[in-house]
Amino acid sequence: MINSEERLPFMRFRGIAGIISALLVIASIVSLSVNKLNFGLDFTGGTLLEVGFEEPADLNRVRSSLESEGFGDAVVQNYGTQEDILIRLEPRADVKAEELGSNILEALRAEFDKTVEMRRIEFVGPNVGDEFIEQGGLAMLTALICILLYIAMRFEWRLAVGAVAALAHDVTLTLGLFSVLGLEFDLTVLAALLAVIGYSINDTVVVCDRIRETFRKYAKLTPIQTVNRALTDTLSRTLVTSITTILVLLTLFFLGGPLIHGFATALLFGVVIGTYSSIYIASTVALAFGVSREDLMPPEVEKEGADQDPLQ
Repeated sequence: MINSEERLPFMRFRGIAGIISALLVIASIVSLSVNKLNFGLDFTGGTLLEVGFEEPADLNRVRSSLESEGFGDAVVQNYGTQEDILIRLEPRADVKAEELGSNILEALRAEFDKTVEMRRIEFVGPNVGDEFIEQGGLAMLTALICILLYIAMRFEWRLAVGAVAALAHDVTLTLGLFSVLGLEFDLTVLAALLAVIGYSINDTVVVCDRIRETFRKYAKLTPIQTVNRALTDTLSRTLVTSITTILVLLTLFFLGGPLIHGFATALLFGVVIGTYSSIYIASTVALAFGVSREDLMPPEVEKEGADQDPLQ
């Protein structure tokens, strides 16, 4: 039976949640070390072509026809429908993008009797790709440093450590998802990751604020009971915010088209994992460091003349 002072016993499951999170973080780090990220054209450089067929395209025949024309390094995959395909080629210094597109289109039209249409062609030089990686990494690092400074000034250090741990947890797992599944990581996904950072820290700050207020308000509760009460009090706000966001992201995921599929995937996963981490990771880490009511009470300000002898 749930104690009325504790409300919902979230912290009863903090051990199980900690083990699951630790395993997922380790798996993500291992995957990022072994498989790395499947960087998109924005980061690697090269040529990207979108080609449309009148009927479902046979990817094996497309690969064979391109290989016979000297494009054996081409990556061919469906794009949205079976009639549309994406062809990605590594950077070629000896051929211009327009000429490369014409050569591939001729090779496909020679192989297939059906009409083949070039929908779009994009080219990114290797130097630009390296610059995107550097600037993207700096953008993420700058966002994390600014958030760390804000958290350090806003909260007592135990709550601050919990908030930072939750943020690192969310970023690592989101990157791990893209590494494990081999999903393409491009600039739109980087933008989604930055949005996940903002969403996660906002949710965590709300929880930490309520934990601090509850510690100050209820002197007789133990730290675990205090955290349980704070999490219960913020549960309705957390669920309403998360569910509303997820509904919008599901619409983008299923109806938004392939161009923002990676963006919606990163945000969907990030919102779910961010909601989880704000409940279990931030609170559990703060409890592990021994957060208590005495740590969160505002400092007493002595009034002028309080120490003087009233008879003087």
